[in-house]
Amino acid sequence: QVTLVESGGGSVQAGGSLRLSCRASKNIFRIYSMAWFRQVPGKERELVAAISFTGKYKDYGDFVKGRFTISRDESTDMWLQMNSLNPEDSAMYYCAAQVGGTSTSRLDSAAYPFWGQGTEVTVSS
Repeated sequence: QVTLVESGGGSVQAGGSLRLSCRASKNIFRIYSMAWFRQVPGKERELVAAISFTGKYKDYGDFVKGRFTISRDESTDMWLQMNSLNPEDSAMYYCAAQVGGTSTSRLDSAAYPFWGQGTEVTVSS
């Protein structure tokens, strides 16, 4: 069992940047793959970025287009650096974790049993 807590959301103007953070309740490096998902009301949760349990492999949603970078340290923390934000990036952003993880399961929200409460990002035009 692991608890995840996100931080770093907020309001920013289009073209700006935000850095989201996720902290796990215990050391999960080399054990859990992690990811960021986002959701807006009325839409399905979508993958933003995922990172393997070693940090070696990273995946991004098609809409990211080089604007975001996912990273993690060798203990409890994960980050999402978001640059060139646009209003379409406004959403609730969630941190998620799964034990192990494969190139397929990292992309699937249903494969993640552990979720944070979310941090809201609002981008104004």
